[in-house]
Amino acid sequence: MSELLAAKAEKLDGADELAGKRAEFVLDDVVYLDGNSLGALPAAVPGRIEDVVRRQWGELRIRSWTEGGWWTAPERIGDRIAPLVGAAAGQIVVGDSTSVNVFKALVGAVRLARSAGAGRDEIVVDATTFPTDGYIAASAARMTGCALRPVPPSEVPGVLGDRTAAVLLNHVDYRTGRLHDLPSLTAAVHAAGAYAVWDLCHSAGALPVGLDEHGVDLAVGCTYKYLNGGPGSPAFLYVRADLQDRFDSPLPGWNSHAEPFGMRPDYEPAAGAVRGRVGTPDILSLLALEAALEVWDGVTVDAVRAKSLALTDFFLECVEAYVPEGRVACVTPRAHGERGSQVALRCPDAGDVMERLIGRGVVGDFRHPDVLRFGFTPLYVGFADVERAARVLAEVLAEAGG
Repeated sequence: MSELLAAKAEKLDGADELAGKRAEFVLDDVVYLDGNSLGALPAAVPGRIEDVVRRQWGELRIRSWTEGGWWTAPERIGDRIAPLVGAAAGQIVVGDSTSVNVFKALVGAVRLARSAGAGRDEIVVDATTFPTDGYIAASAARMTGCALRPVPPSEVPGVLGDRTAAVLLNHVDYRTGRLHDLPSLTAAVHAAGAYAVWDLCHSAGALPVGLDEHGVDLAVGCTYKYLNGGPGSPAFLYVRADLQDRFDSPLPGWNSHAEPFGMRPDYEPAAGAVRGRVGTPDILSLLALEAALEVWDGVTVDAVRAKSLALTDFFLECVEAYVPEGRVACVTPRAHGERGSQVALRCPDAGDVMERLIGRGVVGDFRHPDVLRFGFTPLYVGFADVERAARVLAEVLAEAGG
């Protein structure tokens, strides 16, 4: 069986139109399946950062805010990310962390809802959300005088009503890899007169999102996963174009002022995506991200999605062939329309198993209490990697007495 699957992997790798992208990353012989936590280093980044540090900062110094394009980097890089999430230019700004942008977007959504009429006093949040989204939603609810209603995404349409101000949802569940139905859920939120805020951390750069096509109001996403921006690289904030003149950010910093260098005591928000800015941009991280995004030159998100589904299908096929029945259970949906770009396997001794896998050169991660997560980044993961990962998993489980 292993010979047949290895041969299949070789054939699939030979037909892979994205295979050449692997050379644009700094990689070794480790099978790296943790790009859903931290993407691999694009090879262009170190040289670019050396130029930023030595020449732009070291020689030009403050002149780089204009001559080096530092001041406009948040919007310029936002426009580079825009096509990867299905947005036209002028709607995304890059800066701050995901948590900060979730706060901006969610409070801004509540304020938008209330500007259309009183009575909107409830925030609905994905009950299975990544913890920080839940923490931020709870804080936003307290600050805005709203009730917080945690609900599984599948049940959201049934709880929406005249009291709903905003709904915060994850596009892909970080534990299971389940892909939620963004088009239909957004439509349901709009039908109730509320505003939809989407967390794209586990979908941006992995699959088509269609922000403009589906009328999403606000969205946030990180850049250190499938966009490979580096540890702690700045997040992005999307505000739909027709909402920008009414978007009232709860963090009005000097960078989002209509006259940032006017130093006026009163605040007047800038026009466009700039409203999403707060303070001085983190230039080193921003420009590392900009260099990292060059790996997307000539790549379509549709091609990435097609390979992602092929990789995850093949991984499941290999796991089923190599791992004894009953030793692991897949918690990621099999249906393509319900799957992100990861596979999560439930395993009673998952923490120990993942530690052993990493020691054998297969890097995924562990989520409490019993989930093995394997993320598949199509720009640098190949089918031979997938076959090897499943084979080593079976060997580790056998050694552990499975």
